[in-house]
Amino acid sequence: MEDKIPLSVVILTKNEEGRIAKCIESALWADEVIVVDDESTDKTVETVRRYTDRVFTRKMEVEGRHRNWAYAQAKNTWVFSLDADEVITPELRDEIKDALSAGPQENGFTVPRRNYIGDYWVKYCGWYPSAQLKLFRKDKFRYEEVGVHPRAFMDDPCGHLKNDLIHYSYRNLEDFFAKLNNQTTREAKKWFDQDKPMRLGRFLWRTYDRFMRTYFSKKGYKDGFIGFVVAYNAGLYQFLSYLKYREMCLKKEGKL
Repeated sequence: MEDKIPLSVVILTKNEEGRIAKCIESALWADEVIVVDDESTDKTVETVRRYTDRVFTRKMEVEGRHRNWAYAQAKNTWVFSLDADEVITPELRDEIKDALSAGPQENGFTVPRRNYIGDYWVKYCGWYPSAQLKLFRKDKFRYEEVGVHPRAFMDDPCGHLKNDLIHYSYRNLEDFFAKLNNQTTREAKKWFDQDKPMRLGRFLWRTYDRFMRTYFSKKGYKDGFIGFVVAYNAGLYQFLSYLKYREMCLKKEGKL
């Protein structure tokens, strides 16, 4: 039987019954797997309990705060933050084991990710290696407590692992655009709550700039049709966020 290492793998879930088993199975070499479930209505929790009894139900209202709470439940000093649509490869597993067994001086490590839309690995568009801070000492790390795209903060020094984490980002293009709709709503709400002044001209430029940078500067064209879709999405994200923000402002002013 494989010896388990003192590492807490923390996974956030929300209606992930179709993917969560593969995710957890890739992490069973760690001596603790924690799942924090955002009130799933499918069989996610039932599936999770086959692998671990460290299961919490907690509604995610602010993503950064939710993540910080989840990591605080870990019994170990070292935490690996794993999303339900991610899988740890055997090569990455072995690299993590070696890094931790060496008694690292770093407070955390970034991990490169292979991001997929369906079964297509998006190699360009700025999507690879797309390294994220995934492995860290829990007392040296925190997320910004905002609802969308929270930033990660950690004391130096930071190391960098070489082997990939597999990220099944989107099930298909329908899922891709559904998440765009959800994320732009949350982005607009963040700006509205912060009472940020936003101008249309700025966002028209951003829409153009994000498409051009993704498709040309980041070589999205090498990903063919998918690359064009990703670049289009990058620009559309800016424009939709602005439109939703503007609608919120007009409603507040009684003009809608």
